[in-house]
Amino acid sequence: MAQLLNSSFTPTTSSLRRQCHSLTPRKSTQIQAKIREIFMPALSSTMTEGKIVSWIKSEGDKLSKGESVVVVESDKADMDVETFYDGYLAAIMVEEGGVAVVGSAIALLAETEDEIAQAVSKAKDQGSVSPAAPSQDLPVESKVPDSAPVAKAAASVALTASTHPASEGGKRVVASPYAKKLAKELNVDLSVVVGSGPMGRIVAKDVEAAVVANAVAVAEPAKAVTPALGVGSGSVVPFTTMQGAVSRNMVESLGVPTFRVGYTITTDALDALYKKIKPKGVTMTALLAKATALALAKHPVVNSSCRDGKSFTYNSNINVAVAVATDGGLITPVLQNADKVDIYSLSRKWKELVDKARAKQLQPHEYSTGTFTLSNLGMFGVDRFDAILPPGTGAIMAVGASEPTVVATKDGRIGMKTQMQVNVTADHRVIYGADLAQFLQTLAKIIEDPKDLTL
Repeated sequence: MAQLLNSSFTPTTSSLRRQCHSLTPRKSTQIQAKIREIFMPALSSTMTEGKIVSWIKSEGDKLSKGESVVVVESDKADMDVETFYDGYLAAIMVEEGGVAVVGSAIALLAETEDEIAQAVSKAKDQGSVSPAAPSQDLPVESKVPDSAPVAKAAASVALTASTHPASEGGKRVVASPYAKKLAKELNVDLSVVVGSGPMGRIVAKDVEAAVVANAVAVAEPAKAVTPALGVGSGSVVPFTTMQGAVSRNMVESLGVPTFRVGYTITTDALDALYKKIKPKGVTMTALLAKATALALAKHPVVNSSCRDGKSFTYNSNINVAVAVATDGGLITPVLQNADKVDIYSLSRKWKELVDKARAKQLQPHEYSTGTFTLSNLGMFGVDRFDAILPPGTGAIMAVGASEPTVVATKDGRIGMKTQMQVNVTADHRVIYGADLAQFLQTLAKIIEDPKDLTL
């Protein structure tokens, strides 16, 4: 993972929302004596820019080494960032909702209180103390797809006002500087806004959500709700950070010569096994991942990868990544060593990864270490489709729905079986047609006689 250049901060564990992501500090470059620049950290190897979700601390707050200060959205997850130094948060240079390139300054840290004014002056000289425009940076943070979710949001504001988590005995409301500024501009009473930030802290998107909820609450029920914040027919919506990362990966994949092989697998035995062990918490995704991993163990070339176009690697571990759709993006949580983990532990791990993925809490090793990818649209009734090969991997398998199918039996009679279509897209520089054919034959045998899946 790219190291953080001249940074005073590193991601850390949040007991409420996020997991720890450790970065090694590098020597800080002082702007002036005892005033340090705080840089946008690199939270993953693919991250080129980050978005400020919320500032946990406000300008002028005293900071202690190891204390969380800001929440940054990378291309895959939100992470708390902590300071390496004691001092004062003198000037915030990129406000909430703002985007900064990795390595660029987002704030200034003063060692003493007397140096705060000097740091603020320096920040103003750089012309960086202007808040990010909500209309540009947060076009879809408070989407209103239909009236039901909005009504629910309005009810939430009304019902939780008396026990607001960001208040202290009903006297003080904890909100980020930008949220306070936005609330003042939009005439929003922060005492009735529920914060989604750390420790219930109110951030900018909470203020915007309150505006939308209040507007709908006073609207006539019979009228259709118009999408908020300019999201509607004919609107141009910029990519979110995650969507931008997906776009770059998909374009990169076009440079890899791929081919596709399909196969029909009978799933009657697998369906019966799933019905039997589902009450124990086993998921179909875990069963498919386990079956795939066992097949990969017998065909290691399908688990290999080529990154430089000159050589390929037989990966030592079988880590099955599974595509998961999230709000405004796509991510592939990884079931590590899926061939060695029992099906019950694998199912528990999968449920944990899905929850973390949808909460944007996955750590880099939980989404970037896959050696083979599964994409399953069978739950939507899709019978077959092709998947795009993720960069840095050798193959991806698209799984369709299991459906009753009329087939001819070996004795020439007509029978009924439940079957599914799978299509594998592979890197032809490393994997050949015969390799995939043999892999799919093995996979079919495992699924059609799934006794090994529960060992």
